[in-house]
Amino acid sequence: MTSSKTLFYLCISFIAGILLASLIKIPHIFLWGFLILGALAIFISIFFHKNYYALIGFCMLFLILGSARLQISEFNVLHNTLSKLIDTPEKITLIGNIIEEPDVRDKMQKLKVHPVKFAIGNVPSSAEQFNWVKINEFESVVLVTLSPYPEYYYLDTIKITGKLKTPITLEDFNYKNYLMKEGVYSIMDFPKTELITKNHSNDVFSFLYEKILFFKKELKESIYINFAPPQSFIVEGIMLGNDKNMNKDLKDKMSATGLSHLTAISGSNILIAGFPASGIRAGIMGSIFLLSSKLGRQNTSSRVIVLAGALMLLQNPFLLLYDVGFQLSFLASMGIIYLKPIIDNFIFFIPFLGKKIGSDELNTIPKAKFFLDIFSITISAQIFTLPLIAYHFKNVSLVAPLTNLLIIPIVDWIMIFGFLAAILGIFSGILGFIFSIPCYFLLEYFLKIVDIFYQPWAVLTMKNISWIWLPIYYIVLVLLVRYLEKVQKPKFLGY
Repeated sequence: MTSSKTLFYLCISFIAGILLASLIKIPHIFLWGFLILGALAIFISIFFHKNYYALIGFCMLFLILGSARLQISEFNVLHNTLSKLIDTPEKITLIGNIIEEPDVRDKMQKLKVHPVKFAIGNVPSSAEQFNWVKINEFESVVLVTLSPYPEYYYLDTIKITGKLKTPITLEDFNYKNYLMKEGVYSIMDFPKTELITKNHSNDVFSFLYEKILFFKKELKESIYINFAPPQSFIVEGIMLGNDKNMNKDLKDKMSATGLSHLTAISGSNILIAGFPASGIRAGIMGSIFLLSSKLGRQNTSSRVIVLAGALMLLQNPFLLLYDVGFQLSFLASMGIIYLKPIIDNFIFFIPFLGKKIGSDELNTIPKAKFFLDIFSITISAQIFTLPLIAYHFKNVSLVAPLTNLLIIPIVDWIMIFGFLAAILGIFSGILGFIFSIPCYFLLEYFLKIVDIFYQPWAVLTMKNISWIWLPIYYIVLVLLVRYLEKVQKPKFLGY
């Protein structure tokens, strides 16, 4: 067995350990049992030269490692310094630093604050010498919700006084788990706030990050000067990965037509979006996918994707169950790797321009190849993510392959002209207006396609879906893909 294949099985075992520990509470006695069995299998392989036993033994150890990694993270959540103060009647005063770009909306702003010290009660500003309790670096992050003003910025040190609360859990949305994957374990709504200092002590990274956020703010303001809603919402989403200002009507239309992914954080806009955590994960998955696709072989590509996923879960095991974006990125990548070639083989043998053509002839028609690639990529990604989308979002777009085929070819041009209009508009209103004109016509086309395909029949609503259908779907899908690969392989080889 090759070393890459061995590493693949170890990564799968590690991920399986995290998944198993996420779904059920594993007694420590079982973990010790797996540990002993794994060590025994490795011991047997050494004396009897059975490499197969060694692989089984190490897979057991990595399964335990994955389970232990999740349990350690859960222990840190339950036993951080502030955990005993959550949901208590006392007010807490925290002094901390804003560690990410503030999420500013029309009626509120949300700040991720890393507390460096706290005290129980309302501590007056004059009390310089107070019995503060220090907090370990990045042990916990508090999500603070405030009114839009006064404005706060990345690295500001602020004092907040209010009640710590557990994030709410609704019937169809677990806000607690959603925040936990970002290291946020408690929230504080509309506390009393006070700016302590703006004297930012920057290292190289934070200095560059602060400049990127300033540039992003200037771009955003320029976008809203040069484009009116709803065009401004589309440009902001595609360029900055921000759809939080988008009105509900347009969001519903984008979701129904399968185009919401175009205005979300992705690897293509991670830099000017300000390196949010979700964007970094999207960038990693996208980069790894592009690298693996260059490697050519399906098995090699999928192993690289699995390795990347395992490393990301080693850093943050909560991603596996609580980050829908991580799940969709992983499954979409696997779908494109395994299902797209099968779909391409079917497409190659359809009538085209009045005759049957093969892959070599199709490659000589760049435009046809470009559009068929968009179609096969969309179909393969949608098939692999279909049950997850239905389970989490309760609806599936039936027109997504067609709308993506019509829209994706112009997205790069929207980004180019939108970026030029925004960046030149910072310095000159006339230049911003000139470059916004071609972008305006592209955006009108974009919105027209959305309006045309936003129909009641375009969305399949699926409510009350049990999680049990997810493993059943993927087991059937894997078996079907393997069968189709075997059927098509002889044709590919000319048998």
